[in-house]
Amino acid sequence: MQVHVSSDPTTLSQEVAEWMTSLIQKKLSEKDRFYLLLSGGNTPKSLYTLLAEDRFKKRIDWKRIHIFFGDERAVPFKDKRNNGKMAFDTLISKIPIPKNQVHYINTNVNPELGSQDYSRLLHQYFDLTNSTFDLALLGMGDDGHTLSIFPGTEAMNEHKNWVIAIYVPSQNMYRITLTPDVVNRSACIAFLVTGTSKAPVLKKILNGTPATGAYPAQLINPVYGELHWFVDDAACGT
Repeated sequence: MQVHVSSDPTTLSQEVAEWMTSLIQKKLSEKDRFYLLLSGGNTPKSLYTLLAEDRFKKRIDWKRIHIFFGDERAVPFKDKRNNGKMAFDTLISKIPIPKNQVHYINTNVNPELGSQDYSRLLHQYFDLTNSTFDLALLGMGDDGHTLSIFPGTEAMNEHKNWVIAIYVPSQNMYRITLTPDVVNRSACIAFLVTGTSKAPVLKKILNGTPATGAYPAQLINPVYGELHWFVDDAACGT
């Protein structure tokens, strides 16, 4: 585990954009494709906006990138709460990436069917590989949830399916989410965490034993690859 501390969210986004761009360039010098898993949330939104700027966009060969999503709210694509829509507005619509290389989670069908469809897609890409995503970007909520895996839910103990649909009572909605096992096969995983509200849980997770606590973010522990935490001073409690 590597922890990177930035002074504030703006600086964090800039440092992650530089780190991420360099990582993609390095990997594409070694292989033909780069598989990128995107997260929703405010911190990634700022990062995606930066990546769409010429100073970063022009350094990445987007025609060799495949984009996937870690989770999705069961709302239409046009809904502002849709992670795919947010990523499209801030990044995808502004880069020269082939449309068939952006793999959205389908929310136009029943959530269970949407989860099955996405699971089949992931198996098509990754069944014959040791690793899945070259980089998985993740966030963490105040309660320690990541993806759409919330504390105390059955998703924390899911080891059979790569993607599941769950109902989240606190939000009165269904969500579709990848499960820890498929994410843990990533070559590199990066959490982006900012804000004072995250500090109490972040401290427990960074000081705790992986996969034994009450926080879903603890379940993210890569089998083969690297784990990075990009956090700001506020999230660190400083």
